[in-house]
Amino acid sequence: MILLDGGSGVRPIDTSDDINRIDILLSHLHMDHVQGLPFFPPLLDPDREVHVWGPISTTRSLRERLSRYMSPPLFPVRIRDLNNVFFHDVVPGTFSLDSIEITADLITHPGSTLGYRLVEGNSTLAYLSDHEPAFGAHPFPQEPAWTSGFDLASGADVLIHDAQYDDDEYTTRVGWGHSSISQLAAFAEMTEVKRVVTFHHDPSHTDDELDVLHERLDQMLVGANLVRGTAGLSVDV
Repeated sequence: MILLDGGSGVRPIDTSDDINRIDILLSHLHMDHVQGLPFFPPLLDPDREVHVWGPISTTRSLRERLSRYMSPPLFPVRIRDLNNVFFHDVVPGTFSLDSIEITADLITHPGSTLGYRLVEGNSTLAYLSDHEPAFGAHPFPQEPAWTSGFDLASGADVLIHDAQYDDDEYTTRVGWGHSSISQLAAFAEMTEVKRVVTFHHDPSHTDDELDVLHERLDQMLVGANLVRGTAGLSVDV
C-alpha cells in the first residue's frame, strides 16, 4: 500500500487486509499534510512495517523534523518508541517500491516540496498537491522546460493537482504556492495528461462555490479535450 501524504484522511483508511508494509510519500511537512500521521493505526502496530518518505532538508533529517511534531507536548507518543516506522529523506530522483517506479522532484511551493510521479507498467499517476506552476506569470508560460512540475506530469494517465483559487482570488495570493483553476487547465493541456483530479480546495469555499469552480474548469478542460475525474477518485497502484 502506498499513501500520498499523511493528512487527516489517512486515519480511516482500511488497512485490515494482509498488508505487512505501508509506504507514505510526503510532499512536504505543512501541518495539513502530516497531521494524520500520529493517528494512523499501523504506526502503533508492531506487526506492520511503515516507511515514511519526505523531502530532504539541509538542516535536519525527516525523522528529526517530524519528531518535533510527534512528541510531547503536542503528542504523547514519541517517534523513538515506534520501532516499526522507518524514515527516508528523498533526494530528487527516481527509486522503486516493488514494481512501481517513483520519481520525485522539487516543485514551486513555500518550503521544500516534492511532486511525485508513479509508474507501474503502462499506468502513470502524477501527484502535485500544492503547486504554483506559473508563479504569477500571465499569460501562462508556454515553455515546458521552465514550467515547474512539467516532467512529473507529462503524459500522465491521472494528474492530481492543486486547484485552490478562482482567477480573481489568485491575483491577491501570488506566491502562496497554490494554483488557480485556469492555471491548472493550462498546465494539464501543456502536459497532455489524460485525466485531471482537483485537489487542495480552499476550506473557505462552500460546496456551491466549489461546484461553480468545477463547472468553469470543466469548460476549460473540454476546450482542451481533457477530462476531469472526481475528487473521490481512488487510484489502485
